[in-house]
Amino acid sequence: MSILCPMKITRIDIHRVQVPMKPDTVSSKEYDSDGNACFTSSLVKHILRVHTDDGIVGLGETWKGTPDAAVDAAARSLLGADPTTIALPHLGQQLPHDKQIVNVRDLGEVVAVPVPSIDHNPSIHAFETAIADIQGKAWGVPVCQILGGAVRNRVLVHYWSGRRTPQDLARVARMAQADGFSGIKIKCTAEDPNAERVHAVADACGPEFMITLDPNMRFHTVAQTVALARQIEGCPVELFEDPIPKDDLTLYAQLRQEIDIPVGLHLERPQDVLESIRQDAAAIFNLRGTMTGFRGSAFLAEVAGLPVWRGSGLDLGILDASYTHACAATPACTLGSDIVGNFLREDDLIVEPLIYDNGHVQVPDGPGLGVELDEDALARYTVTDTSDGPAKWSILDQSS
Repeated sequence: MSILCPMKITRIDIHRVQVPMKPDTVSSKEYDSDGNACFTSSLVKHILRVHTDDGIVGLGETWKGTPDAAVDAAARSLLGADPTTIALPHLGQQLPHDKQIVNVRDLGEVVAVPVPSIDHNPSIHAFETAIADIQGKAWGVPVCQILGGAVRNRVLVHYWSGRRTPQDLARVARMAQADGFSGIKIKCTAEDPNAERVHAVADACGPEFMITLDPNMRFHTVAQTVALARQIEGCPVELFEDPIPKDDLTLYAQLRQEIDIPVGLHLERPQDVLESIRQDAAAIFNLRGTMTGFRGSAFLAEVAGLPVWRGSGLDLGILDASYTHACAATPACTLGSDIVGNFLREDDLIVEPLIYDNGHVQVPDGPGLGVELDEDALARYTVTDTSDGPAKWSILDQSS
């Protein structure tokens, strides 16, 4: 039996990166100005390498739009710490958090992303992932074991599309189905030809290919949502996600009584999950947040007998790997998750992409995240315009 010696974080390398979407992966040209698609495709991320004194390096990736200052402050606070003693569920309480330094999505500037975040340093996703990667490598186990143990070795995934014309969406859906996917999530608004879209996909892919309509609250009212539901009765629609504003959940409960299509909510804060369960406002949850936060909120849904999937920002390989591990360790995560970044972006910044088979992503078998950073790709996509801050920097432990 071996006993691990204390370990120390000695250096943290930070790269600001921007990886564009592949051509024709967001929306039809008729909807190029959609603000939701712009948020999805264009914001800067940070890639982290957290070095320890025994040579183990943990990888991290921030959510898009995380400020440099938040990343820098969190990194400095972790220098000298032993990453194997950090309890991941409590990491948010340890990282310094200036309430004025938040992700742009939390400033109210991105109205198409209506998911209030937990009040903590917005770079936490990257540091939780990097520390879990270190712990897994140190203990010789995949991250899903640190999160409680895998209940599955592959995770169901559904494809994604921005707003498209009916004919264009049918083409994309056929392509996704040919790649093994069994469903697609689409962005939309009440003003779009949604009934025509749904019928076009159903005609192209058949009744087993599931469709999720995600208007980011832009179906506006119960009446408009009910009217659309009547037009697509009998079609393979898995759910309406966030169809109307979420400030009055009694309207969600009312909507669920008036339509047969399941209604889902995209949430992060556990108190919001609890309240929606209390009000019977949703049949399904799309949950985001940290790995441990996702698992905690999903447990609430599990107790209530409700299924979930893992939301994303169409991310790169490091975060997608972390989502895969979290979904593998979450019994309630039985719906198609949004782990499709490598299908939609020019590069995933990892040497070997995640493995997909028949609409599922295989859980990397580790240790740690089970992925390796592609140094050439990292250099290629590191931001060269430094008007918003440095392209890359390192923070060193000066105490040793």
